[in-house]
Amino acid sequence: MRALIIRNVLAGVVAGTVIAALAGLGMSATAAPAATTDLKTVPFEVSGELPIYPKALYKNGSSGTSVRKVEARLVQLKLLEKRYQDNDFGTMTRSAVKKFQKSKGIPQLGYVDQNTWNKLSAATHEPTQAELFPPAPVVNGKKLDARCATGVALCIDKTTRKLRYVVDGVVKMQLDVRFGAVKTATREGSFTVGWKSRNHVSKLYDSKMPYAMFFSGGQAVHYSSDFAARGYNGASHGCVNVRDLGKIKVLFDEVNVGDKVIVYRS
Repeated sequence: MRALIIRNVLAGVVAGTVIAALAGLGMSATAAPAATTDLKTVPFEVSGELPIYPKALYKNGSSGTSVRKVEARLVQLKLLEKRYQDNDFGTMTRSAVKKFQKSKGIPQLGYVDQNTWNKLSAATHEPTQAELFPPAPVVNGKKLDARCATGVALCIDKTTRKLRYVVDGVVKMQLDVRFGAVKTATREGSFTVGWKSRNHVSKLYDSKMPYAMFFSGGQAVHYSSDFAARGYNGASHGCVNVRDLGKIKVLFDEVNVGDKVIVYRS
């Protein structure tokens, strides 16, 4: 009870001091300062970007067939290389969209809003099936994996034991390869080159792996002196071995981080 009385007394003192100060300034304690501006709300659509920006139909991180159609139209205008027509709205697609927006004198948002889509549609034709999904390359009368048909790919066939360097559906180089043994099998699937190491040495196996292009954990495409000497009598620890030193030197310089690696059986 005593504490409550003290708090009330203190509050009264503070209030009295404030009132006295206001009176000294010629102001009423009950008067409120006059509003100088009227606040107005501006309608907008929330799009995941800043609220004042138009809604994004396709943006960085979007994926799917609709994105492929956008990319195909950008390819038609030669704003995007065909290798980047891959269903994923990434850095190169974003750059191409900004170039298109600049050419049309509209804000360079870097994503496709309704206005950009309308202008892009008007400037291009509906992509054909062949433009969207080019036929797989054919080597010696046999089709490669369809995933090798677009962009840049290290197309690795475990059945024929061949690695083919494919650019926009054209086979640029073909190399003999061997794979891991049963207990250290080379993984199959769709990957990308994660990193490269020209003079790599395996810490796990204490063996040289020159011109290594890693695509799945510790598995990489690389030159193997053992493969060059013993051929298919040996096996790797899971990597894709190449025995032609001259060719892999050239291939190493051609391949970029992010290029596709497709390992499959035909």
